[in-house]
Amino acid sequence: MEQVKKRTMQDRVLDYMNNFGSITTLQAFRDLGCSRLSEYIRRIRLDYDVKDTWESATNRYGEKVKYKKYYLGEKY
Repeated sequence: MEQVKKRTMQDRVLDYMNNFGSITTLQAFRDLGCSRLSEYIRRIRLDYDVKDTWESATNRYGEKVKYKKYYLGEKY
């Protein structure tokens, strides 16, 4: 009987970036239940070219906030 490999959070983050083009911390938390996105991005960067940009938005208190958006570049 063939054993199926369990999908890791790293696999899910990589799939998310492939399917949706990018990922933010909020998307990772809401959609994947991932609260440590930066650690999984660090691991993915060992095999993939991961780019990032700073984005800005206004929070619920009317204050400007900045966050990173990660996306895949070229595969090594």
